[in-house]
Amino acid sequence: MPEQTPDATAAPICSSLMGALPDQILDQSRRRATPGVYGAAWGRPAITLRCGVTKPPGLTPASECLEVNGVGWYAEPASGGTIFTTIGRPAFVEVAVPTKYAPEANALVDVAAVVSAHDPVQQPCQ
Repeated sequence: MPEQTPDATAAPICSSLMGALPDQILDQSRRRATPGVYGAAWGRPAITLRCGVTKPPGLTPASECLEVNGVGWYAEPASGGTIFTTIGRPAFVEVAVPTKYAPEANALVDVAAVVSAHDPVQQPCQ
C-alpha cells in the first residue's frame, strides 16, 4: 500500500500516538514497519497499525461499531484477516490483524488506551 500523509488535523495526533504505541500486541514484539513514520508492526505475520488513513469506503452512519475499551472500531474482512478502523475520532487509525491471531479483535485491547489518550473521541459508538 502506498504511504498516506495525514491531513493537518490528523498529523499532530498521529505523531503523538505513534510515540506512545506499546512494545507488544498479543505478545508479539514490535518490529520495523514499512511504510513510513505513521505505521507500526508487531509479529510475523505482521499486525500493522497505520494512523491518518482515509475513511474506509464501506463506513456509513449505519455501520456496526465494535467498542473495545471505550474505542469504537469499524471491522471489515480482508484477505487473510480483518482490518479495524477507528470511528468517531479526528484521525482514522487502522489496525490490520491476520487470522493467525484470531479472534482478531483481541489485538485492539492492546492499542485502545493509546488511541483514547491521543485521538480524542468526538462521537462514541451508539
